[in-house]
Amino acid sequence: MNKSYDVLIVGAGHAGAQAAIALRQQKFDGTIGLLGNEKYPPYERPPLSKEYLAGEKPFERIMLRPESFWAEREIDLLTGCRVAKVDPVGKMVTLSTDEEIGYGKLIWATGGSPRMLNCPGSQARNIHAVRSRADVDKIMAALPTVEKVIVVGGGYIGLEAAAVLTKLGKKVTVLESLDRVLSRVAGETLSRFYEEEHRRQGVTVELESTVEAFETNDSGMATGVKLSDGRVLDADMFIVGIGIIPETGPLVAAGATAGNGVDVDQHCRTSLDGIYAIGDCAAHGNRFAGGAHIRLESVQNANDQAKVAAMDIMGEDCSYDAVPWFWSNQYDLKLQTVGLSTGHDEYIVRGDPDSRKFTIVYLKDGKVIALDCVNTTKDYVQGRKVVEAGLCLDTSQLADPEIPIKEIEQV
Repeated sequence: MNKSYDVLIVGAGHAGAQAAIALRQQKFDGTIGLLGNEKYPPYERPPLSKEYLAGEKPFERIMLRPESFWAEREIDLLTGCRVAKVDPVGKMVTLSTDEEIGYGKLIWATGGSPRMLNCPGSQARNIHAVRSRADVDKIMAALPTVEKVIVVGGGYIGLEAAAVLTKLGKKVTVLESLDRVLSRVAGETLSRFYEEEHRRQGVTVELESTVEAFETNDSGMATGVKLSDGRVLDADMFIVGIGIIPETGPLVAAGATAGNGVDVDQHCRTSLDGIYAIGDCAAHGNRFAGGAHIRLESVQNANDQAKVAAMDIMGEDCSYDAVPWFWSNQYDLKLQTVGLSTGHDEYIVRGDPDSRKFTIVYLKDGKVIALDCVNTTKDYVQGRKVVEAGLCLDTSQLADPEIPIKEIEQV
């Protein structure tokens, strides 16, 4: 391990890996260190709750690049390392092992750690997160002896895991503390559609259900959850998918401006000189959110911010202004979302949800701000251009799925 790098990247997920790749693509010829806290080379995260959990893709197929790629491009892959302290004046990081590494520029791409429940019994060995390969490997190793699974959290991760486990023959219950699933990322129509789809597939969906405690046995294993209404639901395995906590501690301790993540400007620069932050841990002003400072937990955001940081380091004029997009695969449903529907004052459904092929168009002040496309890839592709341009379209034509979005009249 070198004691100093021209660019040190902390975090070897999508954002960190892409930053290293982008620097080399931009002909950066200095030294690069890519430091990750896992023992594995960089890999894709989305398949963890889908194809990897289902056993459809081995680890080799979800690696971002072959392991030899990094050495060939003279990117030092530093695995199994965790940064404990950042010295922005001395341009030095200290690892948890007390080893020090210097840097010229620092890119912070640490993502976040899974938010877990903090209640009696929550440390039981059969309560799992779905954030890393190690998390999912533990789940997969235990599955042969598991019949009933309780998933806490009705967001994308929880629902994707529920879909896979149901296909694997497990009896699954999803517990959501709010009054609908996907409440933070989608409108009510889409929420109700996915609730009914999971129920149709045999999943029990419990809304407004809050976990008060896990009941455990003498072996330290959870045997059930006690809900706020007093009921106790038993299971063999428990999966918690209630979001992440941004990994920003060392930067905040070093004086970086932060709130819900480390604050960055349009060039992905933090308030600390020579330090960038990208990906899930970075909070940025986003015009698709009305200029609000937000964090985006998506591969798109990680990759786009990585490229911006790399170009800024290279002295190129580049700023982050990408339209947000997301996707989720559950059963035979491919959901593609573009834009942010938060704050919409009108929505239009294109097509019939019962057909399992439809689009929800969200509008604010007459302008199309987001689309949720279920098995309607053409709407997604054409709608993305509309959201990017901030267009106002004829709503009567929008409601007709036979009219391609690209042919709808502007108003």
